[in-house]
Amino acid sequence: MSTANDPSPGTAGANAAAAAADAPSPSPGAPAVRGAFIVLEGLDRSGKTTQVKLLERRLVEAGRRVQLMRFPDRTTPTGQIINQYLSSTASLPDQSIHLLFTANRWEAAPSITTLLSQGVTVVCDRYYYSGMVYSAAKGNPSLGLPWARAPEVGLPRPDAVVFLDLDEEAARGRGGFGEERYETEEMQRRVRGLFWGLKKGEVGGVAFEEEAADLVVVDAGGTVEEVAGGIWGVVRSRVEAVEKGESGREVRKVS
Repeated sequence: MSTANDPSPGTAGANAAAAAADAPSPSPGAPAVRGAFIVLEGLDRSGKTTQVKLLERRLVEAGRRVQLMRFPDRTTPTGQIINQYLSSTASLPDQSIHLLFTANRWEAAPSITTLLSQGVTVVCDRYYYSGMVYSAAKGNPSLGLPWARAPEVGLPRPDAVVFLDLDEEAARGRGGFGEERYETEEMQRRVRGLFWGLKKGEVGGVAFEEEAADLVVVDAGGTVEEVAGGIWGVVRSRVEAVEKGESGREVRKVS
């Protein structure tokens, strides 16, 4: 976990449980202010990993304790199977791999909840939004967004989900594109369309009210500094709202 006195990047995934155990409890009489839960989403090669690290640094400089996480966490038992699938060395039915992605998030849910309850800001590179969107984008008629979302109910709910919007052609032109299973231009086009549907609050006649409320779109086509500025404008206001108790003092749950 990173603090104002420890500017190094925070550990993710497998180390989150240790960070949760190490985080100090609020002192007696201190206000019960929880941490904010911030998620960065986007197409593959949209710059999420870079922006997550920059956001962590900015939050630490502002005096917050921060824990970075990333999904899928490829260090866990489920994550190792997922890694084989994404690198195309293993094949699984669409429903099976989706539920493994979901299980991977549930493995981390207790640590996320503990950290937030202790006032730590959690910054996450991908979360259940990617899980359900990438599964639904496969076009399997028995695996639509409602089916994909159902096993996510009960997970910690983010306070802000920043979608780094980049058209699929621009993503394809960035280094490393095409190395993993989902990195095709057509797949990325469908993923982008579904994210925009969530932002509008409706996909295929089904309402997604929580996602519409939490999701904010930031143009990822600018310079690294420009994108970071757009993200910070969103995150700062959400973090301040959480710290003022305007978003509730209990960790929110996906419902």
